[in-house]
Amino acid sequence: MPLLLRRYLSPSVVSSSFLRRSMAYSSISTDPINPSYSSISTDPINPSNTKIGWIGTGVMGRSMCGHLIRAGYSVTVFNRTISKAQTLLDMGAKLADSPSSVASQSDVVFSIVGYPSDVRNVLLDPNSGALSGLRKGGVLVDMTTSEPSLAEEIAKSASSVHCFSIDAPVSGGDLGAKNGKLSIFTGGDETTVKRLDPLFSLMGKVNFMGTSGKGQFAKLGNQITIASTMLGLVEGIIYAHKSGLDVKKFLEAISTGAAGSKSIDLYGDRIMKRDFDPGFYVNHFVKDLGICLNECQRMGLALPGLALAQQLYLSLKAHGQGDLGTQALILALERLNNVKIDFY
Repeated sequence: MPLLLRRYLSPSVVSSSFLRRSMAYSSISTDPINPSYSSISTDPINPSNTKIGWIGTGVMGRSMCGHLIRAGYSVTVFNRTISKAQTLLDMGAKLADSPSSVASQSDVVFSIVGYPSDVRNVLLDPNSGALSGLRKGGVLVDMTTSEPSLAEEIAKSASSVHCFSIDAPVSGGDLGAKNGKLSIFTGGDETTVKRLDPLFSLMGKVNFMGTSGKGQFAKLGNQITIASTMLGLVEGIIYAHKSGLDVKKFLEAISTGAAGSKSIDLYGDRIMKRDFDPGFYVNHFVKDLGICLNECQRMGLALPGLALAQQLYLSLKAHGQGDLGTQALILALERLNNVKIDFY
């Protein structure tokens, strides 16, 4: 057996059975970003044949990774702040000292980090990035909300070393992550996405959106919708308060009508209790909306509701409230109207 092939198939580095099936390439890729070779085989993924890597153990990543561990998968994790990974280590995960080290021990590597610059660093850094340690046939799955162009770049880089990349940002917040009820927007080779379904299904529902980058475009559209919905919710609350309504009764009344929304379901009660703990950080939402605005500029698209929402969230950041949850938008509207609503 040639030396290079022995290196790729070394069981001490990565699951040899996974790589043998991966190198079978049973169907032609449907993603023009990866046109030169065919997709991984359709043999079912399960804990006995697939090792998992996980990069990023924050508010959502910690819960998402936990579902994989509870399902019996062998998981290796990396996080810059080790204490944030302790829960997963207590569950049986192994700790790696770099993204590259994670990838060298894994068949499929998930990442969910903060900003596009973080994605580039943990996946593409030539010395420490996950792709530098991933063996032929391995898969990168980036679940960070990031730039569509970066997702395309990652896919091309993965293809150049005979690996695969899927962009798979998620929506559903901390509760969706904890309950395995996230909406997952995927872009890339559809056959590869389908093969990963045993893993995705532990975290939520997969929605295949198209070729590389399309998962990111779908998530950005999701963020645009959420931003306007959240603004409508907090404006309605301010209006109800100012008009002398019982705000709790008001929210209960509108939640079953045409104004009902996930924002009311997930955040109405939190706002009422002035619970601004992050299910999703203001800082990260400002980042997401900024990416949306950049894409709008590139496309020559005017979305004034998006621009207004981003300015209001920026005002929270300017007041040192970037580490609060997105429901803290109520604070910006209270400042604009010189009111403070005491619900209880």
